[in-house]
Amino acid sequence: MEIENYLAKNLINKFNKKEATIGVIGLGYVGLPLAVEKAKAGFNVIGFDITKDRVDKVNQGINYIGDVVQEDLESLVSNGNLRATDDYKFIQSVDAIAICVPTPLDIYKQPNMEYIKSSIESISKNIEKGTLVVLESTTYPGTTEELVKPIIEEHGFVVGENIFLAYSPERVDPGNKHYNTKNTPKVVGGVNEISTKVAAALYRAVLESDVHEVSSPAVAEMEKILENTYRNINIALANEMAILCNKMGIDVWEVIGAASTKPYGFMPFYPGPGVGGHCIPIDPWYLTWKAREYNYHTKLIEAAGEINDSMADYVVQRIIEILNTQNKALNGSKLLILGIAYKKDIDDYRSSPVLDILKKLNIFGADWIVSDPYVNEFEMNGQTFTTMNLSEELISNCDLVLITTDHSTFDYSLLNNKDKLILDTKNVKKINNCFKL
Repeated sequence: MEIENYLAKNLINKFNKKEATIGVIGLGYVGLPLAVEKAKAGFNVIGFDITKDRVDKVNQGINYIGDVVQEDLESLVSNGNLRATDDYKFIQSVDAIAICVPTPLDIYKQPNMEYIKSSIESISKNIEKGTLVVLESTTYPGTTEELVKPIIEEHGFVVGENIFLAYSPERVDPGNKHYNTKNTPKVVGGVNEISTKVAAALYRAVLESDVHEVSSPAVAEMEKILENTYRNINIALANEMAILCNKMGIDVWEVIGAASTKPYGFMPFYPGPGVGGHCIPIDPWYLTWKAREYNYHTKLIEAAGEINDSMADYVVQRIIEILNTQNKALNGSKLLILGIAYKKDIDDYRSSPVLDILKKLNIFGADWIVSDPYVNEFEMNGQTFTTMNLSEELISNCDLVLITTDHSTFDYSLLNNKDKLILDTKNVKKINNCFKL
């Protein structure tokens, strides 16, 4: 495609020569790694965040995200390639800006778009003509064109002509040792062909991976929802199989291992205490909400969500059954919980299913202590709880050990030969005798 738009050609030229200044709004699990990669690629990067603590830490070269290398952050900040601010007036000086703000659900599992709206308002008040705006936050199909575009145009811009707008979904997998921001393929969809080409040029100048162009932001938005809905549904299948296998006296982990020997038509997913994090427990509900606009009920997606949400109840029921084998009640029992993080070997406990389990244990009157080498403290119901280091003393003082996160740094040998009740929800192979899901 021959680009005749002067502003677009100028912007692409700046990207190719690494002469552009890039802004990133939201310096969390998605935004900070993206800001670091753009700075490492040779761009001048300004990070924007309303949280003063994050801004201060970035400017001091102090890392707080597991997927960012401390030495990289220190070097980029000291060299002047990366800085952070809470003053959105500096948006005037950027050539492109990526929006990486949270998109949570409200109590009714409906999208809360306030962070996106607030960010777009701040951007629209300060950007100059010829700027690229890319939304990366996971959201429902239609957000970029139905919500973001009108707000920008209310401020006198012509989107697609003097402001270039696209959607490119974040693909961040905390703790993944093989794939990160730099080497994970990127999907880009602009409001028109020019916007797509401009956005793709930016990412090709930053990433080592393939940049896949699609026909619209809605395709890119739906693609992201499909990725995580696929995982949510297959995890729900594994969880339902675990419940049924337990009733039938069959080891679900052995079943999955056997099925995994098939070289085609099967991909293993594993059961657990539920799903957590910033994507899988949230993204599918964006689609179920949007589907109602088209008078469609997403039966399979909602059923999967209900199964995964019910796992906390199932885990508590298993604890009651196991304690009963020793003539003990859950009320008053002491439980040691191994892991509050939603995933192995990370410090992120956002939407962790363990939180739901702890809340239900409180209802039954159980006493519990959490051990997690990656999380020093966590918040629940407005209270802050401190985690403990795993020790023989902690184990000896509890009635049951519940393994909810299979951190590789746990010394599982401490659990062997202790004659303790153990419920393992993650199939840790280093434990001799334990109950499974």
